[in-house]
Amino acid sequence: MPTLVLLQEGNATPYSLDGEVTVLGRAPECQIQLDSNMVSRRHAQVIREGGTFYLEDLGSGNGTFLNGKRIAGKTPLKADDRLKLGPILLRYETGAPSRKRPAALDQTMNVEISGEDTVTIVESAESSGGFGGLEVRPEAKLRAVIEITRSLAGTVDLQKIVPLILDTLFSIFPQADRGCVLLNDPESGQMVPVAQKHRRAGADETVKLSRTILNKVLKERSGILSADASSDSRFEAAASISSLTIRSMMCVPLLQLDGEPMGVINLDTQDVLSRFTKDDLDLLMAVAGQAALSYESARLLTSHMEKQKQDSEIAIAKNVQQALLPKALPQVAGYDVFASYDSALAVGGDYYDAMLLDGGKKLCLSFGDVAGKGIPASLVMSRISSVVQSTLQHVEDVGEAVTAINNHMCASAVEGRFVTYILATVDAQSHEMRLVIAGHMSPMIRKPDGSIEEFDEESVGVPVGVLEDYPYDVLSRTIQRGETVLFYTDGVSEAMNPKGDLYGEKRVREFLRNSKGSAAEIGKALLADVRTHASGRAQNDDITIMVFGRNG
Repeated sequence: MPTLVLLQEGNATPYSLDGEVTVLGRAPECQIQLDSNMVSRRHAQVIREGGTFYLEDLGSGNGTFLNGKRIAGKTPLKADDRLKLGPILLRYETGAPSRKRPAALDQTMNVEISGEDTVTIVESAESSGGFGGLEVRPEAKLRAVIEITRSLAGTVDLQKIVPLILDTLFSIFPQADRGCVLLNDPESGQMVPVAQKHRRAGADETVKLSRTILNKVLKERSGILSADASSDSRFEAAASISSLTIRSMMCVPLLQLDGEPMGVINLDTQDVLSRFTKDDLDLLMAVAGQAALSYESARLLTSHMEKQKQDSEIAIAKNVQQALLPKALPQVAGYDVFASYDSALAVGGDYYDAMLLDGGKKLCLSFGDVAGKGIPASLVMSRISSVVQSTLQHVEDVGEAVTAINNHMCASAVEGRFVTYILATVDAQSHEMRLVIAGHMSPMIRKPDGSIEEFDEESVGVPVGVLEDYPYDVLSRTIQRGETVLFYTDGVSEAMNPKGDLYGEKRVREFLRNSKGSAAEIGKALLADVRTHASGRAQNDDITIMVFGRNG
């Protein structure tokens, strides 16, 4: 249902346009009653004709304005049109999804940015650093800078600091009647009002800002002093008054440390005897420099505090993830098992687990690598960890288990977050190893003579979480005395040195071929060799290694 939203005193009150005619005015019988002496008893009406709504002035004394322009006849309304009746501002909403408004824009603020050039630029002031040029009126500038610094000291709430800037400016410039602060909205890339102040109660709250002035201030990083009388509708009928400079305005940029504008401050006065001067503009430039510095400091401090909070939460997440890994690896007579996990970030997506099945007769090894890294991957890692644990409590056959695990992961899959996975069981009596390889690199098996055996690529199925009910092949091989089996993630083979050279699978094979000792000694030596190859270069992926072997 289309509505008119009344924007007044910080509140947004919707009125449904459910009738054929909706009258707006000061009279009690109007469907939308507006409390202002500048609004006529029956000021304007909204008419519905078919699916279109029209705005029509009813001969009001101060006129009806649509998007800053006075209407002469019946005018169609569009989504997000702004209506102005005297000092009262309303917004037309169709009820259908409309363009996204910047989050920083307070729709209750009466700030009009007009493209019509009804202003005259009187003076300009170039920016000359964070505090402006202190060589002109240094005492006044220093006093104003100290005042704004004292007013903003200790304030880190970005929602409060901008109104405080306006409060201080009104004390520095007692002739100012209205003011507003616009800041750059990162999402829309436009300047949007975030704070507004007016001195005279009951006066027109609308702050009018020329788009020409705004663009000039932002482009040239300079302050502008301008004068404008003709844009004020109250003086349209009086030519002798209209020729005077009634409204005096100052607009200055808020500059970041790198000199880029992050916003503007605009002040205006309607006092003919107390118009702003070039000295006032220089003073405002100096104050704006300190205000921008205070705002930037508060923003950086807020960002730092948020970062600290995130770091604390990530530290907790790291402890939770570490708790998902086995605290100790199972002991099986005749076998030696080792595993290590090093994430590239605080948390990662690699995963391993080890447990005993069939009353301790079988060693079960679960090993996986989630696509991606960091927090998203760690969430998937925690998911597969719980799925594996719950599945293996009821299913011991590796083929059936991987099928069940895959279906569980597919049921709650996030696009692009699959898991390359290996599930293997080793019978401690027959020494038969049965395993399923789901999209992962083949394990490497080192024989006593140093030769390396791998499973062929045709035996590798799709990763877990990609295709429901996928028929995985179950591979079988007897582990002989003295043989060692290596599982590893691509953080090993893709470890990179400062020159950009990868560690590579070939080097993994050569290392395993020449390795000797227990599973722990081989695993630790491989990790050390990867670190040596990286030669101090930051780790770009999680590194997880699992080694097990049958004693000779």
